[in-house]
Amino acid sequence: MEYVRKQRGGAAEADGTATGPDPDARWLALLMHAAFFLLLGASLTRFLMRHPGEARTPWIIALSITLAVLYLLGPVLGSRPTPRRLTWLGVLVAVWMVLVVLAPSFAWCAVPLFYTGLRILPPRAALALVALLTAFVVAAQLRLATGFDPNLVLAPPAVAAVATAVFVHMQRQAVRQRELAARQRELIDDLLRTRRELAATERREGTLAERQRLSMEIHDTLAQGLSSQQMLLQAADRTWSADPDAARRHVRTATGIAERNLAEARRFVHDLAPADLAEGGGLEAALHALAARETAQAAGALTVRCHVEGTPHAPLPDRVQSALLRIAQGALANVREHADATAAGLTLTHLDDRVVLDIGDNGRGLTPEPGAPRATDAVRGHGLPAIRARVHQLGGTLTIESAPGEGTVLSAEIPLAPTAHTTPEAPA
Repeated sequence: MEYVRKQRGGAAEADGTATGPDPDARWLALLMHAAFFLLLGASLTRFLMRHPGEARTPWIIALSITLAVLYLLGPVLGSRPTPRRLTWLGVLVAVWMVLVVLAPSFAWCAVPLFYTGLRILPPRAALALVALLTAFVVAAQLRLATGFDPNLVLAPPAVAAVATAVFVHMQRQAVRQRELAARQRELIDDLLRTRRELAATERREGTLAERQRLSMEIHDTLAQGLSSQQMLLQAADRTWSADPDAARRHVRTATGIAERNLAEARRFVHDLAPADLAEGGGLEAALHALAARETAQAAGALTVRCHVEGTPHAPLPDRVQSALLRIAQGALANVREHADATAAGLTLTHLDDRVVLDIGDNGRGLTPEPGAPRATDAVRGHGLPAIRARVHQLGGTLTIESAPGEGTVLSAEIPLAPTAHTTPEAPA
């Protein structure tokens, strides 16, 4: 049944009624149509030349015209084996048989009729029709012969077998080509769908990564600045009556922080680079400026010093400078808010293949309690996790050394060459 369906589908394409007609099949159909009318005309001419004035001549001419008209109606009826199409084929074959009985020379019109039957009928019915037409051709040839000729008995079946084999082969080739084209379309559709899904996944991942980066940028700049302003303004409010000069100093310091936050916010609008780096002094100048600003904001409660060791062989990549500055800002914010330290230090060390930033303080150290996270971390959620994420993105190593009452040293080591994998955090 599958073969019959494919044969019918191939026939439809051969006749040009399908959505994608086969050029070879159309060429063969045109050739067979031309051959039919050529053979029909030649047979009629031969009969008229050899049998002029016979009583059967008008019938031969009328039947020839009828056969030609019926054949011309074939393409109009379509190529599918509908009842009307099958009726047409039956009448066409019947008229041809009558012609062959009256004039055996019309037998050679059977070859185009072979093609017509193979193109319309299912395989078994088509083969039966070919066998019937071949038998009529053999009988007609024997009638014309003066005696028994084995060539007239064997040649028509051989021609019919060759014609049938060629047509079946072409049909199978057409089926294979359609199946191959369908598979190619499916593969192309799968490829396009996979590309769309991959692009959508990459966009989602890029959006999440950008959101995380922006959240860390905002935490390390605007959020810290706002927190410092809040503390300074609260201190100014408490001391406004008792010590107006100290209150004014707090307000001026808060104003300076607001100016820095404004610069950072404007920088976000442009390219999200840290404002200290955007001023052109590089990472070392930015770290010195950060240390001086933290010292001034603490108003004597905290002194931050900056020290640089070594000389870089080449300028650090912008993303490395930006990340190290943000790490220093985040670490100093933790020192200021949680460590109760009086001194802190920033140490930037340039090595051959990496750069190391150490942030140390003399505060109370880390005293984590398993299973009981601090309320501050629960609310913020961007202190050490943000620092850890920045180091991880650059393929570096974050080390934390701390003991209760002995301060904390946070060390971020960033490689200057691409690494095959990321080293996990190694707390002491």
